[in-house]
Formats: sequence, structure tokens, C-alpha cells
Amino acid sequence: MEQLWNTPEATSVASSDNAPLRAGEPAPMFCLPDAEMDMFDLGEVLRDKLVVLHFYPRNAMPSSQKQAIAFSEREREFARLGAAVAGVSLDECLTHADFRDEHGISIALLSDPDGEVCRLYGVWQDRTIDGVIRPAVHRATFVIDRDGLLLHADYNVDLRSHTADLLDLLKSLGRKNGNPQEHRRHA
Repeated sequence: MEQLWNTPEATSVASSDNAPLRAGEPAPMFCLPDAEMDMFDLGEVLRDKLVVLHFYPRNAMPSSQKQAIAFSEREREFARLGAAVAGVSLDECLTHADFRDEHGISIALLSDPDGEVCRLYGVWQDRTIDGVIRPAVHRATFVIDRDGLLLHADYNVDLRSHTADLLDLLKSLGRKNGNPQEHRRHA
């Protein structure tokens, strides 16, 4: 087991069956409910656009709120670059709906209460607080192309520049593919 952090009050570990993903690997496909309890099918969304998929610990965390607000504020820029943005946490759909409404979040918020998708993406953690093991999610972001391949896997998210860095990455990828505005399926 790899230890992710250790403080006097908390210890987190990720199990070996929860291995990090790398750019170039196929993205695990999934369907999860969003805040409206509609199913978000990654394969379906990838038919039309890239997906920026960010995993975060909980809606109630101030850092998660800032991150979701930052993505929402720049959602149109992501869309112009051919990308949809979705956030995944262990929170339930109704909690996502409250979070969305309270903070004006416009991106898709996906519910993974059992952590199945979190495990597939290598972000699941068992966190021990005061001797009690609790599930947790390591903050990470992935960019998935229309062929279902990971273009980018970031397990060390810097919240200060995260959305700007991702937009720069998408612009760079667009230039490499000959079109800075839109990413098309590879021939």
C-alpha cells in the first residue's frame, strides 16, 4: 500500500488495486448519475467532445467549492475547445444538487457513493481518522480524448492555476492536431 498523507489525526492509503492511470492508457468507461439523477455515460459524451474529468473529496470542502466554481466560470472556454467538464465525488445526487444550487455550479457533478469509478481511476483512499476507517477521494484530473484515451492524468492538482493550466493544455493539444479551437476524432 502506498501512503498518501500522514498527519497526527489522519492517515490515508491507496491500495495496490487502485493504481494510478497514465496518459496514453484507455480511460475506464462508466455511467454515473448526476445532480438531476440523469445518467452521465462517458462513452456517449466522448462521441461529441473531449472530457475533462476531475475527482474531488467532497462538496463541503472549501477547496472543492473553489475548484467547481472555477470550472463553471470557464465552462464556455472548455466548450469552445471541444471539451465537457465533469466532477466526481462520493457525494449523493441530492447533495450535488444542493451544492450546485448554492454555488451556481454549471458543470456536471457525478455521484460515485461506493467509489467504484474512483477505484478505476486510482483516486480511492481509505482514510483513518481517530481509529475509524473512512472512504476518501484523492483530488485528480484527467483529460480523455474522443477515442477514449487519456491525454492527461494529473494526481498533483495545483488549485491556484488548475483551470488555466487545463485550458492551456487543451489549446496546445488543438494546435498539435492542426486546429486550436476543436479536437476531432483521429482518423
